[in-house]
Amino acid sequence: QVQLVESGGGLVQAGDSLRLSCVASGRRFSTIAMGWFRQAPGEEREFVAAINWSGMITYYEDSVKGRFIMSRDDAKNTVYLQMNNLKPEDTAVYSCGARYLPGSYPGASRFAYDYAYWGQGTQVTVSS
Repeated sequence: QVQLVESGGGLVQAGDSLRLSCVASGRRFSTIAMGWFRQAPGEEREFVAAINWSGMITYYEDSVKGRFIMSRDDAKNTVYLQMNNLKPEDTAVYSCGARYLPGSYPGASRFAYDYAYWGQGTQVTVSS
């Protein structure tokens, strides 16, 4: 089992920045790949960013490339999502997911079905 707790959401204006955090527990963090997804009201859950177990590979959804940066700090069992130049269309509940495959080192994935563990989410609201 992997437990995840997100934090860092809030209400900001367009052009502002936020940094989301997701703290993991329950398994050796360095063997876990992580992803960020978001869901706006009435919309499907959408991929935002992902990072592999080593931190050497990251993927981003096209609309956030150049604005969002995902990173990990294995010493703190934490992944971050630095969000810059926020736009109203970034408004959503942001959730982190963990991809843990016993005995292997998982890669980053854009697909929610690859993540077995999820946090409760943190709300990000961007006003225009």
